[in-house]
Amino acid sequence: MSEYKLTLEKREIIGKKVKALRAKGMVPSVVYGGKEPQMMASDYVATEKAVEAVGYHSPIDLDMAGKKQMAIVKNVAVDPVTRRIVNVEFQAISAKSEVEATTPIEIINFESSEASKTYHFALTQSIEEIEIKAKPADLPEKLTVDASGLKDVEDKIIISDIKLPSGVELADKELDAEQVVASLYNPAVEAEKREDESVTEQIEEPEADAAGEATKEEKE
Repeated sequence: MSEYKLTLEKREIIGKKVKALRAKGMVPSVVYGGKEPQMMASDYVATEKAVEAVGYHSPIDLDMAGKKQMAIVKNVAVDPVTRRIVNVEFQAISAKSEVEATTPIEIINFESSEASKTYHFALTQSIEEIEIKAKPADLPEKLTVDASGLKDVEDKIIISDIKLPSGVELADKELDAEQVVASLYNPAVEAEKREDESVTEQIEEPEADAAGEATKEEKE
């Protein structure tokens, strides 16, 4: 049983007609995993809160017109202008079976590292989430990586630095363990580079203008 719950009701409205459903404050959804996809709908406010809470990584208990079903969110469609949820796809799961979920990666304790405190390096994260596999009860809300040991600018956090909880494994077993999750950079050096590039551009532009003026004079 999940700590998150959402009540769904069956819907007959499909296609372009779902606009009328949304106008009534409902979100159309589809639940996959049975013999046939179940066309459902739920209250917008309740749906928004539930989806925000579970993300793509935590199970949710659905009350499907009286039928209980554990599921995970597989996809959320959002209006590009209003940013409102327009459709949700759920995947029905079993408490006894492993499922795949997209889980956030959180880097912690960087502020206490020598890289940050002594050298004032900054950390840029290139992989924000990762696919894992576990039984619903073992699915973590996030995976944390301790960055307190970072020192030199060449230091990196890689896939193998992610400590997986018991019962959890990476969904892609062929994923490169050396793939970079986060790396250090020196803000001061980057600022100097940008300044040098700006000066170079300012020098090159007058030269180009002068050449253009010379060509214009020759033509006259």
